[in-house]
Amino acid sequence: MKILLLTQYFPPETGAPQNRLFELAIRLQKKGAEITVLTAMPNYPQMVIHEAYRGNKYLYEEMSGLKVHRSSIYVTKSKSIFPRLLNYFSFVFSSYFRGRKLSGNFDFVLCESPPLFLGITAFLLKKRMHARFIFNVSDLWPETAEKLGLVTNRLFLRLATLLEEFLYKNADLITGQTQGIVENIQRRFPQKKVYWLPNGVDLDLYNSGNLLHPFSWRNRNGFDPSDFIFLYAGIIGHSQGLEVIIKAANRLSDYPQIKFVLIGSGPEKEQLMKLKVETRAGTVCFLDGVSKQEMPEIIASIDVALIPLKRLDLFKGAIPSKIFENLAMKKPILLGVEGEAKVLFIDQGRAGLAFIPEDDADLAMKVLDLYDNKPALLEMGENGYQYVKKKFTRDSIADEFWQFLNQSFPE
Repeated sequence: MKILLLTQYFPPETGAPQNRLFELAIRLQKKGAEITVLTAMPNYPQMVIHEAYRGNKYLYEEMSGLKVHRSSIYVTKSKSIFPRLLNYFSFVFSSYFRGRKLSGNFDFVLCESPPLFLGITAFLLKKRMHARFIFNVSDLWPETAEKLGLVTNRLFLRLATLLEEFLYKNADLITGQTQGIVENIQRRFPQKKVYWLPNGVDLDLYNSGNLLHPFSWRNRNGFDPSDFIFLYAGIIGHSQGLEVIIKAANRLSDYPQIKFVLIGSGPEKEQLMKLKVETRAGTVCFLDGVSKQEMPEIIASIDVALIPLKRLDLFKGAIPSKIFENLAMKKPILLGVEGEAKVLFIDQGRAGLAFIPEDDADLAMKVLDLYDNKPALLEMGENGYQYVKKKFTRDSIADEFWQFLNQSFPE
Protein backbone atom coordinates (compact mmCIF):
# COMPACT_ATOMS: atom_id res chain seq x y z
CA MET A 1 0.00 0.00 0.00
CA LYS A 2 1.52 3.33 -1.12
CA ILE A 3 0.29 6.46 0.65
CA LEU A 4 1.14 10.06 -0.20
CA LEU A 5 0.67 12.23 2.89
CA LEU A 6 0.02 15.81 1.79
CA THR A 7 0.22 18.40 4.56
CA GLN A 8 1.39 21.99 4.98
CA TYR A 9 2.46 21.22 8.57
CA PHE A 10 5.06 18.63 9.55
CA PRO A 11 8.04 18.21 11.91
CA PRO A 12 10.48 19.70 12.73
CA GLU A 13 7.67 22.18 13.27
CA THR A 14 5.98 21.76 16.64
CA GLY A 15 2.23 21.58 17.06
CA ALA A 16 -0.72 19.22 17.24
CA PRO A 17 -1.16 18.38 13.52
CA GLN A 18 2.57 17.98 13.03
CA ASN A 19 2.90 15.46 15.86
CA ARG A 20 -0.32 13.62 15.02
CA LEU A 21 0.50 13.12 11.34
CA PHE A 22 4.12 12.13 11.96
CA GLU A 23 3.16 9.56 14.60
CA LEU A 24 0.42 8.09 12.39
CA ALA A 25 2.74 7.90 9.39
CA ILE A 26 5.55 6.04 11.14
CA ARG A 27 3.08 3.53 12.60
CA LEU A 28 1.42 2.87 9.25
CA GLN A 29 4.84 2.39 7.71
CA LYS A 30 5.74 -0.20 10.35
CA LYS A 31 2.64 -2.11 9.31
CA GLY A 32 3.83 -2.33 5.72
CA ALA A 33 2.61 0.88 4.10
CA GLU A 34 5.07 2.81 1.95
CA ILE A 35 4.69 6.43 3.12
CA THR A 36 5.82 9.47 1.15
CA VAL A 37 5.31 12.90 2.69
CA LEU A 38 4.82 16.03 0.59
CA THR A 39 5.05 19.10 2.81
CA ALA A 40 6.27 22.68 3.06
CA MET A 41 9.54 24.18 4.26
CA PRO A 42 9.12 24.29 8.05
CA ASN A 43 8.07 27.72 9.34
CA TYR A 44 5.21 27.33 11.82
CA PRO A 45 4.31 28.85 14.30
CA GLN A 46 6.99 31.58 14.10
CA MET A 47 6.15 32.11 10.39
CA VAL A 48 9.83 32.20 9.52
CA ILE A 49 11.53 29.48 7.47
CA HIS A 50 13.74 27.45 9.81
CA GLU A 51 17.40 28.32 9.36
CA ALA A 52 18.48 24.89 8.11
CA TYR A 53 15.93 25.07 5.27
CA ARG A 54 16.37 28.65 4.05
CA GLY A 55 17.26 29.30 0.43
CA ASN A 56 15.73 26.06 -0.85
CA LYS A 57 12.85 25.79 -3.27
CA TYR A 58 12.92 22.01 -2.90
CA LEU A 59 14.51 19.64 -0.42
CA TYR A 60 14.39 15.89 0.12
CA GLU A 61 15.14 14.25 3.46
CA GLU A 62 14.29 11.13 5.41
CA MET A 63 12.78 11.19 8.90
CA SER A 64 12.46 7.93 10.85
CA GLY A 65 12.34 6.06 7.54
CA LEU A 66 9.75 8.37 5.98
CA LYS A 67 10.51 9.87 2.56
CA VAL A 68 9.87 13.60 2.96
CA HIS A 69 9.70 15.99 0.00
CA ARG A 70 9.56 19.71 0.86
CA SER A 71 8.48 22.39 -1.58
CA SER A 72 8.52 26.18 -1.30
CA ILE A 73 6.00 28.32 0.56
CA TYR A 74 5.46 32.06 0.91
CA VAL A 75 5.73 32.95 4.59
CA THR A 76 4.25 36.04 6.24
CA LYS A 77 3.44 37.21 9.76
CA SER A 78 0.63 39.41 8.49
CA LYS A 79 -2.90 38.69 9.74
CA SER A 80 -4.51 40.26 6.67
CA ILE A 81 -6.46 37.98 4.38
CA PHE A 82 -4.48 38.56 1.17
CA PRO A 83 -1.02 37.68 2.58
CA ARG A 84 -2.52 34.65 4.32
CA LEU A 85 -4.05 33.48 1.05
CA LEU A 86 -0.64 33.88 -0.59
CA ASN A 87 0.77 31.67 2.14
CA TYR A 88 -1.80 28.94 1.50
CA PHE A 89 -1.86 29.08 -2.30
CA SER A 90 1.92 29.28 -2.70
CA PHE A 91 2.08 25.79 -1.21
CA VAL A 92 -0.97 24.62 -3.18
CA PHE A 93 0.92 25.39 -6.40
CA SER A 94 4.40 24.31 -5.33
CA SER A 95 3.14 21.03 -3.84
CA TYR A 96 1.18 20.19 -6.99
CA PHE A 97 4.15 20.74 -9.31
CA ARG A 98 6.43 18.81 -6.96
CA GLY A 99 3.85 16.05 -6.57
CA ARG A 100 3.66 15.63 -10.35
CA LYS A 101 7.35 14.70 -10.36
CA LEU A 102 7.04 11.90 -7.82
CA SER A 103 7.67 8.54 -9.44
CA GLY A 104 5.07 5.80 -9.61
CA ASN A 105 1.43 5.67 -8.71
CA PHE A 106 -0.01 5.81 -5.21
CA ASP A 107 -2.94 3.94 -3.71
CA PHE A 108 -3.99 6.87 -1.53
CA VAL A 109 -3.46 10.62 -1.32
CA LEU A 110 -4.14 11.54 2.30
CA CYS A 111 -4.57 15.31 2.62
CA GLU A 112 -4.65 17.25 5.89
CA SER A 113 -7.15 20.11 6.22
CA PRO A 114 -6.87 22.93 7.16
CA PRO A 115 -5.78 24.60 5.08
CA LEU A 116 -8.82 23.72 3.01
CA PHE A 117 -7.20 24.91 -0.21
CA LEU A 118 -4.63 22.12 -0.12
CA GLY A 119 -7.49 19.84 -1.08
CA ILE A 120 -7.18 21.28 -4.60
CA THR A 121 -3.70 19.78 -4.89
CA ALA A 122 -4.92 16.50 -3.43
CA PHE A 123 -7.79 16.28 -5.93
CA LEU A 124 -5.50 17.01 -8.90
CA LEU A 125 -2.86 14.51 -7.74
CA LYS A 126 -5.56 11.90 -7.13
CA LYS A 127 -6.53 12.18 -10.79
CA ARG A 128 -2.98 12.16 -12.04
CA MET A 129 -1.86 9.25 -9.85
CA HIS A 130 -5.06 7.20 -10.20
CA ALA A 131 -5.23 7.15 -6.41
CA ARG A 132 -8.00 7.27 -3.85
CA PHE A 133 -8.43 10.60 -2.05
CA ILE A 134 -8.61 10.61 1.77
CA PHE A 135 -9.55 14.04 3.13
CA ASN A 136 -8.46 14.29 6.78
CA VAL A 137 -10.45 17.09 8.45
CA SER A 138 -9.04 18.31 11.74
CA ASP A 139 -11.00 21.56 11.71
CA LEU A 140 -14.23 22.49 9.93
CA TRP A 141 -13.27 25.24 7.51
CA PRO A 142 -14.46 27.86 6.53
CA GLU A 143 -16.93 27.59 9.40
CA THR A 144 -14.20 28.05 12.00
CA ALA A 145 -12.71 31.11 10.29
CA GLU A 146 -16.13 32.72 10.00
CA LYS A 147 -17.19 32.16 13.60
CA LEU A 148 -13.86 33.35 14.97
CA GLY A 149 -14.20 36.53 12.92
CA LEU A 150 -10.99 35.80 11.00
CA VAL A 151 -12.78 36.02 7.64
CA THR A 152 -15.76 38.31 7.08
CA ASN A 153 -15.94 38.71 3.30
CA ARG A 154 -19.22 37.03 2.30
CA LEU A 155 -18.15 36.26 -1.27
CA PHE A 156 -14.94 34.63 -0.10
CA LEU A 157 -16.79 32.57 2.51
CA ARG A 158 -19.28 31.41 -0.11
CA LEU A 159 -16.52 30.37 -2.50
CA ALA A 160 -14.69 28.56 0.29
CA THR A 161 -17.89 26.72 1.20
CA LEU A 162 -18.35 25.62 -2.41
CA LEU A 163 -14.77 24.33 -2.43
CA GLU A 164 -15.34 22.49 0.84
CA GLU A 165 -18.43 20.78 -0.55
CA PHE A 166 -16.64 19.91 -3.80
CA LEU A 167 -13.77 18.25 -1.91
CA TYR A 168 -16.10 16.27 0.36
CA LYS A 169 -18.06 15.02 -2.64
CA ASN A 170 -14.91 13.95 -4.48
CA ALA A 171 -13.16 12.30 -1.56
CA ASP A 172 -13.19 8.51 -1.45
CA LEU A 173 -12.96 8.68 2.34
CA ILE A 174 -13.34 11.56 4.80
CA THR A 175 -11.65 11.21 8.18
CA GLY A 176 -12.49 13.50 11.08
CA GLN A 177 -10.41 14.18 14.16
CA THR A 178 -13.39 14.34 16.51
CA GLN A 179 -16.80 12.73 16.68
CA GLY A 180 -18.32 16.20 16.30
CA ILE A 181 -16.55 16.73 12.98
CA VAL A 182 -17.58 13.28 11.79
CA GLU A 183 -21.23 13.85 12.73
CA ASN A 184 -21.27 17.28 11.07
CA ILE A 185 -19.94 15.93 7.77
CA GLN A 186 -22.06 12.76 7.89
CA ARG A 187 -25.18 14.82 8.46
CA ARG A 188 -24.44 17.09 5.48
CA PHE A 189 -23.19 14.30 3.19
CA PRO A 190 -24.97 11.11 4.30
CA GLN A 191 -23.82 9.19 1.23
CA LYS A 192 -20.11 9.63 2.01
CA LYS A 193 -17.87 7.22 3.90
CA VAL A 194 -16.70 9.05 7.05
CA TYR A 195 -14.31 7.63 9.65
CA TRP A 196 -13.34 8.90 13.12
CA LEU A 197 -9.54 9.18 13.22
CA PRO A 198 -8.86 10.73 16.64
CA ASN A 199 -5.71 12.14 18.13
CA GLY A 200 -3.94 10.11 20.77
CA VAL A 201 -0.76 9.73 22.77
CA ASP A 202 2.45 7.72 22.84
CA LEU A 203 2.50 6.46 26.42
CA ASP A 204 6.19 5.53 26.17
CA LEU A 205 7.20 9.11 25.34
CA TYR A 206 5.23 10.53 28.27
CA ASN A 207 6.34 7.94 30.81
CA SER A 208 7.12 9.95 33.96
CA GLY A 209 9.10 7.00 35.30
CA ASN A 210 11.83 7.82 32.77
CA LEU A 211 12.44 11.25 34.32
CA LEU A 212 15.25 11.30 36.86
CA HIS A 213 14.82 14.91 38.02
CA PRO A 214 11.21 15.93 37.45
CA PHE A 215 11.58 19.26 39.31
CA SER A 216 14.71 20.58 37.60
CA TRP A 217 12.53 22.59 35.21
CA ARG A 218 11.07 24.47 38.19
CA ASN A 219 14.52 25.31 39.46
CA ARG A 220 15.76 26.56 36.08
CA ASN A 221 12.76 28.86 35.68
CA GLY A 222 12.70 30.31 39.18
CA PHE A 223 9.67 28.50 40.61
CA ASP A 224 9.59 27.37 44.23
CA PRO A 225 8.76 23.77 45.18
CA SER A 226 5.69 25.12 46.97
CA ASP A 227 4.33 26.95 43.92
CA PHE A 228 1.08 25.47 42.59
CA ILE A 229 1.50 25.64 38.81
CA PHE A 230 -1.24 25.65 36.17
CA LEU A 231 0.24 25.11 32.70
CA TYR A 232 -1.01 26.08 29.25
CA ALA A 233 1.36 24.85 26.54
CA GLY A 234 0.55 25.27 22.87
CA ILE A 235 -0.31 27.79 20.19
CA ILE A 236 -1.15 31.22 21.61
CA GLY A 237 -3.78 32.03 19.04
CA HIS A 238 -7.31 33.25 18.43
CA SER A 239 -9.17 30.05 19.22
CA GLN A 240 -7.92 29.51 22.76
CA GLY A 241 -9.34 32.62 24.43
CA LEU A 242 -6.34 32.86 26.74
CA GLU A 243 -7.38 36.24 28.12
CA VAL A 244 -9.45 34.26 30.60
CA ILE A 245 -6.27 33.01 32.29
CA ILE A 246 -4.88 36.49 32.88
CA LYS A 247 -8.19 37.79 34.17
CA ALA A 248 -8.55 34.82 36.53
CA ALA A 249 -4.99 35.36 37.77
CA ASN A 250 -5.91 38.96 38.56
CA ARG A 251 -8.85 37.72 40.65
CA LEU A 252 -6.48 35.43 42.56
CA SER A 253 -3.89 38.07 43.41
CA ASP A 254 -4.18 37.14 47.10
CA TYR A 255 -2.72 33.70 46.28
CA PRO A 256 0.85 34.46 45.08
CA GLN A 257 1.80 30.78 45.27
CA ILE A 258 -0.69 29.93 42.48
CA LYS A 259 1.19 30.41 39.22
CA PHE A 260 -0.07 30.40 35.64
CA VAL A 261 2.54 29.43 33.03
CA LEU A 262 1.91 29.89 29.30
CA ILE A 263 4.43 28.17 27.01
CA GLY A 264 4.39 28.74 23.29
CA SER A 265 4.13 31.36 20.57
CA GLY A 266 1.46 32.62 18.26
CA PRO A 267 -0.39 35.67 16.93
CA GLU A 268 -1.98 36.64 20.25
CA LYS A 269 1.08 36.39 22.49
CA GLU A 270 2.12 40.03 22.28
CA GLN A 271 -1.40 41.24 23.06
CA LEU A 272 -1.69 38.90 26.03
CA MET A 273 1.63 40.07 27.43
CA LYS A 274 0.33 43.64 27.27
CA LEU A 275 -2.83 42.56 29.08
CA LYS A 276 -0.72 40.99 31.81
CA VAL A 277 1.04 44.32 32.38
CA GLU A 278 -2.21 46.29 32.30
CA THR A 279 -3.92 44.02 34.85
CA ARG A 280 -0.77 43.57 36.96
CA ALA A 281 -1.22 39.83 36.85
CA GLY A 282 2.16 39.06 38.36
CA THR A 283 1.47 35.35 38.80
CA VAL A 284 1.31 34.84 35.00
CA CYS A 285 4.56 33.76 33.33
CA PHE A 286 5.18 33.55 29.56
CA LEU A 287 7.87 31.17 28.28
CA ASP A 288 9.03 30.35 24.76
CA GLY A 289 7.86 27.21 23.00
CA VAL A 290 9.85 24.01 23.37
CA SER A 291 10.31 20.80 21.41
CA LYS A 292 8.12 17.73 21.86
CA GLN A 293 11.04 15.97 23.55
CA GLU A 294 11.22 18.65 26.27
CA MET A 295 7.55 18.52 27.20
CA PRO A 296 7.58 15.41 29.45
CA GLU A 297 9.96 17.07 31.90
CA ILE A 298 7.80 20.20 32.00
CA ILE A 299 4.54 18.31 32.47
CA ALA A 300 6.11 16.28 35.28
CA SER A 301 6.96 19.54 37.06
CA ILE A 302 3.51 21.16 37.07
CA ASP A 303 0.38 20.48 39.11
CA VAL A 304 -2.55 20.97 36.69
CA ALA A 305 -2.88 21.37 32.92
CA LEU A 306 -5.07 24.29 31.89
CA ILE A 307 -6.86 23.76 28.56
CA PRO A 308 -9.21 26.55 27.35
CA LEU A 309 -11.02 27.38 24.14
CA LYS A 310 -13.40 30.18 23.24
CA ARG A 311 -17.06 29.60 24.01
CA LEU A 312 -18.39 28.78 20.54
CA ASP A 313 -20.77 26.04 19.45
CA LEU A 314 -18.11 25.23 16.87
CA PHE A 315 -15.74 24.03 19.61
CA LYS A 316 -18.22 21.67 21.24
CA GLY A 317 -16.73 19.04 18.95
CA ALA A 318 -13.10 19.96 19.63
CA ILE A 319 -10.59 17.81 21.50
CA PRO A 320 -7.33 19.72 22.14
CA SER A 321 -4.33 17.43 21.72
CA LYS A 322 -2.69 18.62 24.96
CA ILE A 323 -5.34 16.67 26.88
CA PHE A 324 -3.70 13.39 25.89
CA GLU A 325 -0.15 14.41 26.76
CA ASN A 326 -1.04 15.54 30.26
CA LEU A 327 -3.25 12.58 31.09
CA ALA A 328 -0.52 10.23 29.87
CA MET A 329 1.63 11.68 32.65
CA LYS A 330 -1.15 11.43 35.24
CA LYS A 331 -1.71 15.18 35.46
CA PRO A 332 -5.26 16.39 36.13
CA ILE A 333 -6.78 18.85 33.68
CA LEU A 334 -8.79 22.02 34.14
CA LEU A 335 -10.83 22.07 30.96
CA GLY A 336 -12.50 25.14 29.47
CA VAL A 337 -14.11 23.31 26.57
CA GLU A 338 -17.77 22.37 26.29
CA GLY A 339 -19.23 19.42 24.46
CA GLU A 340 -17.34 16.32 23.36
CA ALA A 341 -14.11 16.92 25.29
CA LYS A 342 -15.96 17.54 28.54
CA VAL A 343 -18.10 14.44 28.11
CA LEU A 344 -15.13 12.20 27.34
CA PHE A 345 -12.50 13.39 29.79
CA ILE A 346 -14.41 15.00 32.65
CA ASP A 347 -17.78 13.21 32.79
CA GLN A 348 -16.55 9.77 31.68
CA GLY A 349 -12.83 9.85 32.35
CA ARG A 350 -13.10 11.80 35.65
CA ALA A 351 -9.70 13.31 34.86
CA GLY A 352 -10.20 16.80 36.28
CA LEU A 353 -12.64 19.70 36.49
CA ALA A 354 -14.34 21.85 33.87
CA PHE A 355 -14.97 25.59 33.85
CA ILE A 356 -17.25 27.69 31.67
CA PRO A 357 -15.22 28.84 28.64
CA GLU A 358 -14.23 32.54 28.72
CA ASP A 359 -15.65 32.89 32.27
CA ASP A 360 -12.74 34.10 34.40
CA ALA A 361 -14.81 34.05 37.61
CA ASP A 362 -15.66 30.39 37.14
CA LEU A 363 -12.07 29.61 36.21
CA ALA A 364 -10.78 31.30 39.36
CA MET A 365 -13.26 29.33 41.47
CA LYS A 366 -12.22 25.99 39.92
CA VAL A 367 -8.55 26.89 40.40
CA LEU A 368 -9.19 27.31 44.10
CA ASP A 369 -11.18 24.05 44.22
CA LEU A 370 -8.13 22.19 42.94
CA TYR A 371 -5.68 24.14 45.08
CA ASP A 372 -7.68 23.43 48.23
CA ASN A 373 -8.12 19.73 47.45
CA LYS A 374 -4.63 18.52 46.56
CA PRO A 375 -5.25 14.85 47.52
CA ALA A 376 -7.89 14.64 44.76
CA LEU A 377 -5.29 15.53 42.14
CA LEU A 378 -3.64 12.12 42.35
CA GLU A 379 -6.94 10.34 41.82
CA MET A 380 -7.86 12.55 38.87
CA GLY A 381 -4.45 11.99 37.29
CA GLU A 382 -4.69 8.24 37.66
CA ASN A 383 -8.23 8.24 36.26
CA GLY A 384 -7.11 10.16 33.21
CA TYR A 385 -4.13 7.90 32.59
CA GLN A 386 -6.23 4.75 32.66
CA TYR A 387 -8.80 6.36 30.36
CA VAL A 388 -6.34 7.35 27.59
CA LYS A 389 -4.49 4.04 27.96
CA LYS A 390 -7.73 2.22 27.25
CA LYS A 391 -9.10 4.40 24.44
CA PHE A 392 -6.54 6.79 22.93
CA THR A 393 -3.09 5.31 22.37
CA ARG A 394 -1.46 6.09 19.03
CA ASP A 395 -0.72 2.40 18.50
CA SER A 396 -4.36 1.33 18.79
CA ILE A 397 -5.56 4.24 16.64
CA ALA A 398 -3.11 3.31 13.86
CA ASP A 399 -4.02 -0.40 14.15
CA GLU A 400 -7.73 0.29 13.73
CA PHE A 401 -7.19 2.70 10.82
CA TRP A 402 -4.91 0.22 9.04
CA GLN A 403 -7.54 -2.51 9.38
CA PHE A 404 -10.25 -0.15 8.17
CA LEU A 405 -8.30 0.82 5.03
CA ASN A 406 -7.57 -2.79 4.13
CA GLN A 407 -11.18 -3.89 4.68
CA SER A 408 -12.77 -0.89 2.95
CA PHE A 409 -10.40 -0.73 -0.02
CA PRO A 410 -9.15 -4.26 -0.77
CA GLU A 411 -6.53 -4.44 -3.48
